[in-house]
This record gives sequence, structure tokens and C-alpha cells, in this order.
Amino acid sequence: MSSDVALESAPKAGEAPRPPLVLASASPRRLDLLARLGILPDSVDPADIDETPRKAELPRQLAGRLSRAKAEAVAARSPGALVLAADTVVGVGRRILGKPADAAEARRFLEFLSGRRHRVTTGVALVTPDGAVRTRLVETTLAFQRLTDAQMDDYVASGEWEGKAGGYAIHQRAEVFVRFLSGSHSNVVGLPLFETAQLLRGVGWLRP
Repeated sequence: MSSDVALESAPKAGEAPRPPLVLASASPRRLDLLARLGILPDSVDPADIDETPRKAELPRQLAGRLSRAKAEAVAARSPGALVLAADTVVGVGRRILGKPADAAEARRFLEFLSGRRHRVTTGVALVTPDGAVRTRLVETTLAFQRLTDAQMDDYVASGEWEGKAGGYAIHQRAEVFVRFLSGSHSNVVGLPLFETAQLLRGVGWLRP
């Protein structure tokens, strides 16, 4: 554990011990983002829930519902812990672009995003040891350039789309496709840092 993480994890003399922090996600990107805040969760416990959108559910609604459901599912088996969960949804209008099932679907997603604006919404939920739930919903607007067939073929061949909402990873080579971005960049990666820090400070876990 780094010294920066230790500073955030250990209370100062006279402070009440902080509850352990559980990250309800297996995403290495979210672990990396938390590290930027000097945080290493005490444990990682991915929530195993059905992420299928409900009929007529909007991207914002899905992100909020799933992040809360993940946090509550893990909190139920983590008494005394502070549980942090997030869910990131890519949407074009009312349409939700989930994680591509295969290379063909990844290519269709790129064709759909080419030259078009879309939104990335992340729901963040924090469950405290007493069962209280605090949430944030963060939205970032992006626009891709018009992609050539060669760009789409190369990206699909790279395999970076696998397991990624919307079929791309902005923190890797897909960032070169982005001609416009308004809002939080870390939100698009998978965890909005400003809002996450606010939640943790709000419950006294992270020092100001």
C-alpha cells in the first residue's frame, strides 16, 4: 500500500475509526480512478445482479437504478462497511448502448456513434453502515468524429471494446475519436472523481 493511500485509510489521532470501504465493482478502471484520490478499498466485492434495462427505461434511469441496486446488494453481505458502487451507461437519445456481445455488434455501435453526439451517464451510490443510501448521477456529452471503415475495423480488431459500455474505452485508443467532450472525463472512464469524493467527504470517510 502506498503512503498516499495510507494517509486516506488511517484516521488521525483522536478520530473515530472509519468503516472499511468496499468497492462493489470488479472494474480495474474504477480501482485506478480511486487511486487518484489516494484510496485503496479494503475489499472488492462485485455485485452479481441482472443489468437488463427495463421496458422504456432511459439511460439516466438505468444508471441510477443499477448503481443503487449494486450498492445495496453488496451492503447486505457487508455489515459495518461503507459500500461504493457505480454503473456507467452510454446512450444516444433514448437508446441504450450496452456492452457488445461480439465483434459484429461492436462494429454496429461504432457505426452508430460515428459523427454523432452521445451521452455517458454514471450513477454512483454509497451505502453507509447504518443503511443510508447517498447517490449522484453524472452526465457527460461527447461527439465522435466521422469514423472511416479502416478506423472501425482496426478498433474492433484491437479488442478494446470487450466488456465496455457503448463498445469503446475513452482512456485507451478510442480517445482519438473524440472531437467534443463536455463534462467529466473520469465519468466516461467509469467513475466521476469529483462527485465520488464529495460523497465520501459527506459521510466523513474522506478528509476535506
